[in-house]
Amino acid sequence: MNRINSLRKISKKKIWDLVIIGGGSSGLGIAVDSASRGYKTLLIEKHDFSKGTSSRSTKLVHGGVRYLQNGDISLVVEALRERGIMRKNAPHLVRDLSFVIPSYDWWNSPFYGIGLKIYDMMSGKLGLGPSTLLSRDEIVKLIPNVKKNGLKGGVIYHDGQFDDARMAISLAQTAENHGATLINYFGVEDLIKEKEMIAGVVARDSIENKSYKIMAKGVINATGVFSDSITNLDIKKRKKTIVPSQGVHIVLDKSFLAGNHAIMVPHTTDGRVLFAVPWNNYVIVGTTDTQIEKSNIEPIPLREEIKFILKNAGSYMKSAPSFKDIKSVFAGLRPLAAPENNEKATKEISRHHKVTVSTSGLISILGGKWTTYRKMAEDTVNTAQSVAGLQERECITHNLTIHGYDYSSNWENPMHFYGTDIEKIENLSSEGNSSISEKFFISKNQIIWSIRNEMAMTLEDIMARRTRSLFLDAKESLKIAPKVLEIMAKEMKKNIDWIKNESANFEKVARNYII
Repeated sequence: MNRINSLRKISKKKIWDLVIIGGGSSGLGIAVDSASRGYKTLLIEKHDFSKGTSSRSTKLVHGGVRYLQNGDISLVVEALRERGIMRKNAPHLVRDLSFVIPSYDWWNSPFYGIGLKIYDMMSGKLGLGPSTLLSRDEIVKLIPNVKKNGLKGGVIYHDGQFDDARMAISLAQTAENHGATLINYFGVEDLIKEKEMIAGVVARDSIENKSYKIMAKGVINATGVFSDSITNLDIKKRKKTIVPSQGVHIVLDKSFLAGNHAIMVPHTTDGRVLFAVPWNNYVIVGTTDTQIEKSNIEPIPLREEIKFILKNAGSYMKSAPSFKDIKSVFAGLRPLAAPENNEKATKEISRHHKVTVSTSGLISILGGKWTTYRKMAEDTVNTAQSVAGLQERECITHNLTIHGYDYSSNWENPMHFYGTDIEKIENLSSEGNSSISEKFFISKNQIIWSIRNEMAMTLEDIMARRTRSLFLDAKESLKIAPKVLEIMAKEMKKNIDWIKNESANFEKVARNYII
């Protein structure tokens, strides 16, 4: 992906079949679907790809055990099917992960065992493995540092794990491989209408500070928690369509979760489930569900949310974590489709998605979750065909491999998510393959590759999303930032003023990830 080439295409193209606003999971999925059907597709993102919600998940590809408990059977069935498709089409990005539910009451193990057998059954041929009841000794063997006092036994089941931001970049590359044009730092300022119908967008390139008038047969609003800001350009003072819910995660040293299995805490003090998941030699723990009034691109974790996670995770861990043990903390906003009854708590709002079309033809995709991104895209493009008057073509993403597809991917390799691109990255420079950090893996070659092939424009793009450094250890990220900037400035031919500006911007963002 090359930004200069994208700008050139935007300048030349007279009219696009579909313009997609938003470069998160839903927008990128739509770009893949649209381009693979042969439509002239443009995706524009105001910030960076997956800057918002789509880089801030629990890193799980799952049917949703909690949704089963809530009786949302159709969502579970759909998500389990999509989980299997994701793993099949992107084995370098999605893997099977076993989850242990420790039980401290005799009746809990059979209760969850029955529920998870139903979960297995719903997975059908795309299941990842059977759930099994475990004895106390088996639980301790799988998770040596689980809290042993009162432990009776438990259950083990299987779900998927992935790296959300890396999946987003791979989807962007997949879309481009099929002819789509994508660009970041390119925000919509207005909608163009002809005879009261949507005919395109006015967008500004925030890097070059230049506006573009872009014509399109169809415009899709895939901006997640910011959907209402786009719909309000279409219809002023429209009823709110999104209820944002904040989810917070903390990241701990791997010593807090010995072994290769995740823990699922079935009952927290607010009725949600909580996960402690091994991730890149760290442990990610979350999440919360806090309804908020205003959506911000950099949401701030609340102290009470962090305390909630520490308290509930600590009740299942031999050594309870404290504030000083947190390596990084981050918050994300769920774009929940607003229910008819606005009095519902966010944890009770369905994670189903819905596609809406305004009277002027603006198509919006609302709600949903990462696991169902492909089905969300299929439903949206199916709708867009009719609205935009496009030639009807079948969706082919059920069996479409994601960029870098590598069935034999070695997950012990810290660069496994690049798939078949690994060798190309390693060949950039023989001396650029070692990590510049002792805490996590980030190499000079990765940085250069991100700039040349993944449209990384800022220090934050590289530290937060092309690599996951900021999400793993915020203080270490600040420590190595000058070295990363040095490599970037040389590759991008930037001066000392650019370096100072990038350093200040990144430090401001990184402070939100530090306790």
